Amino acid sequence: MRVVSLDLEVTDLSSAADQVIAWTAEASARYVCAANVHMTMEAHDSPAFQRVVNSADSVVPDGAPLVWALRALGHRGAGRVFGPDLMESVLERAAAAGIPVGFHGSTPETLAAMSSEGLRRWPRLRIVHMESPPFRSTTIEEEEALVARWIASGARLLLVGLGCPKQELWMAAHASRLPCVMVGVGQAFDVLAGVRRRPPAWMHRAGLGWLYRLIKEPRRLWRRQLASNPRFLVLFAQQYVRALR
Repeated sequence: MRVVSLDLEVTDLSSAADQVIAWTAEASARYVCAANVHMTMEAHDSPAFQRVVNSADSVVPDGAPLVWALRALGHRGAGRVFGPDLMESVLERAAAAGIPVGFHGSTPETLAAMSSEGLRRWPRLRIVHMESPPFRSTTIEEEEALVARWIASGARLLLVGLGCPKQELWMAAHASRLPCVMVGVGQAFDVLAGVRRRPPAWMHRAGLGWLYRLIKEPRRLWRRQLASNPRFLVLFAQQYVRALR
């Protein structure tokens, strides 16, 4: 269902996680985007990025406003697929099924903490490879070596935590080269590693996670929130009025 600029799947957390795990059995390249308001507005402003996201095998509603938008458009069964919850759900299922898993993104320290916590929570979890890419453009030689390492690892589920829009662009660029299911999970690496805390439960339920993050990181996020949230409200209001007509 189109919401402003993105073609969202009407799903919920359990169904989305089950679908990811089912796809891992195919040994084919797929990628999943978890969309929020920021991603929606990035796609609205960039037709090229919009094509990248809408070309994904699944675009799930990470942000509460997108879930509310889907419900307002008549999809009452839409549920929130919050990135950290999606990652934990697929890791739990992957551990039970013995599916080899990889992590791509963040820092070596965060990856080490995350893998330790993952193995503590799911002792049967098979982590076959982790990559902390450099914070710069990679050379052709580095890129080829990276692809070779991921293929050699045998990972069938690859969780990508590079942040939006970098992780979506990375997954799209590698969708034809890596025979695995890639899931963009944004800040979820930091959450599982304990580097970042989840919003309080009441703020999460009320869709105020963005406000919690803004309070925690005002200098980094205030421009993004100011540029995204009001514009999304206006654009969706216009879409809703058209739908009523």
